[in-house]
Amino acid sequence: MNGMNMGDDSSSMPLNDTGVDFANATQAMDFLGAILEDTDLQVTGNAFARYFWYGVVVIVGIAATFNITQKIILRMRVRASAAKSTYPAKPSNLITKSVATITAIVREASYMQITPTGHAFWVKIPPLGTISLLLAYLGFVLTLEFINNDVPGAQHYTALGLRASWLALAQVPLLILLAGKNNLIGFVTGVSYERLNVLHRWVSRVLLLLATLHFGYQNYGWNEYGLMQLEWSTDTCPPTGIAAYAILLWINLSTVAPLRNLSYEFFVVQHLLTFFGFIIAIMIHLPSTALYSRVYIYIPIVLYFLDRVVRTSRFAYNNISPGQATLTALDGGVTKIRVPVKNVKQWRPGAHVLLSIPRLGAGQSHPATIASIPSSHKNDLVFILKGHKGFTNRLVQSGNSSTSSLLPKRKQEVDTSQRTYIAFIDGPYGGSQADFAAFDSVCLIAGSTGVTFTLALLLDLAHRALSQRLPVRRVDFVWIVKNTAWISWISDELFSAFKDLQAAGIEVAIKMFITCDDAFTAGSDTARKSGCQCDTSLGPCCCVRVADAAEDDDAISNVNKPSMAGIASIEKSGAAATAPLSLSSPSTGAPCCSNQEKNLSSIATFKSGRPPIYELLWELLDPAQGETGVATCGPLGLNATVRNAVAKISDERAVHKGTGNQGIYLHAEGFCW
Repeated sequence: MNGMNMGDDSSSMPLNDTGVDFANATQAMDFLGAILEDTDLQVTGNAFARYFWYGVVVIVGIAATFNITQKIILRMRVRASAAKSTYPAKPSNLITKSVATITAIVREASYMQITPTGHAFWVKIPPLGTISLLLAYLGFVLTLEFINNDVPGAQHYTALGLRASWLALAQVPLLILLAGKNNLIGFVTGVSYERLNVLHRWVSRVLLLLATLHFGYQNYGWNEYGLMQLEWSTDTCPPTGIAAYAILLWINLSTVAPLRNLSYEFFVVQHLLTFFGFIIAIMIHLPSTALYSRVYIYIPIVLYFLDRVVRTSRFAYNNISPGQATLTALDGGVTKIRVPVKNVKQWRPGAHVLLSIPRLGAGQSHPATIASIPSSHKNDLVFILKGHKGFTNRLVQSGNSSTSSLLPKRKQEVDTSQRTYIAFIDGPYGGSQADFAAFDSVCLIAGSTGVTFTLALLLDLAHRALSQRLPVRRVDFVWIVKNTAWISWISDELFSAFKDLQAAGIEVAIKMFITCDDAFTAGSDTARKSGCQCDTSLGPCCCVRVADAAEDDDAISNVNKPSMAGIASIEKSGAAATAPLSLSSPSTGAPCCSNQEKNLSSIATFKSGRPPIYELLWELLDPAQGETGVATCGPLGLNATVRNAVAKISDERAVHKGTGNQGIYLHAEGFCW
């Protein structure tokens, strides 16, 4: 084989096929062996896998430092308020001002979100901050793949493919770290597992990309010399590799939102099974020359089982004496669930649990935000879940089917339609938002059952305000619901919080926006004055704003069409009529609401239509004397609208950029992407 460099250490010449007779099976096999010689390439690949983890540690370290710094600043504000500081929520020295400026710049660039809310079942685009992080991550991985990786000669594609395989292996521990409900990254950065799960899915997709590069480059390099068939017929690596690749491909396809949402319980089971299949296939696929690379498989296995041990232990402790869940049917196809659990005594406001009621769904756990706080409802866990399908639908049916039919008529009238079931609690988890008690002004915005999150924050503020002096001067509570009757879900809690906050000297504004209530909007004088009309021929009556007479006919016809998606299309801010409406029947003037709702009107403002988020936030921010905290929870459209409004207002006000205007913190709660 004259002129052919077989890759021995005595020569620095690149491997080439000069003098190789590929018709000769022995020479072809020897040349293929020279291409596959990867002693040096394995060392380099391992080094770049370590470089990847160096980068991960740096990013996590930066996020952890920022998290700790923010917590310290928020605690200093509460202490400053207790010491009767004039502006406790306003940065007062060079360090806090510098942190506030950097934070404001990052927030403006990360809060915005543009996503097709009308097609949320098929596609959801993350906020700009998440997209930026994912693009930086992808760029970092591709840089590690191609930098200093231009090996000349016949091993060029082998080097590219091998580097991709090492980087792919390096993703597996990160994949598991981001998937666990109890993980180190979440602990040090203060980010809850459901937000990290977004990154978990994208790490899996980058892993698939690297596996594709590995598979493609290796095969292309063999095919350059007509050796692909020989390699596949004589080596066990290609078939075992394609098996692992096929499993990884299915794992990624099955996590796409439409497939995942068809049956989440089935998705979880098959996802775990296919992941274990992927791990086994990878272990078999790894070549004997790089068995030390299995450390990237052993680590995630340990991490996974550690998470399961922690979860199982906590689950067992929580449910030593399982609670008896009381189900109460509410208007709007909603079930209020109250669970007294002796061993769950502390949780952060806004936290959630995985709720399991075996009689209504064996082996099923449903995420449920805790609407109560440890100091309310006698330390019981309270949830409000809307019925859709499966478990939540069975909750509604169970709440509605009471034993009142067996009682005398007089007894039926006072029956609460309640039943009790054994309930198991996994958690609590989440509650990763900043401490809203450390802000000057607070705005809590919720749509429908998203109020469980904002209500917990409100109750926490009210409870703490009674026992200590807080920086908070004003609280705006905004709730968007379809029907006035739904207000009864939390009317008692709103009364209590309003009373406690006012007693503490905090200004409170409770604003209700009613979007689809015939009795509230249809045909009444108040409805016409507020700019609302309903076309019931198109379906359920949803309050929309009538276009001005000066607008053209096409615009008027488009505006007058009621939204059939209800609050799911709430992102069309500014389309709401904002004049307050009376709680009376439009046709007769007779009361249309319960006593609770009428009493609530003494502390709340009722308005028809969807809220003008931009104007509401401006109204709150103008008199603010420190940082403002905004929390939102509801449909994707609502969250996106609030995100964009906050980013726009921050830019317009040039917060912490020499104008004297204070920053805006936003926490948008929800499971997504």
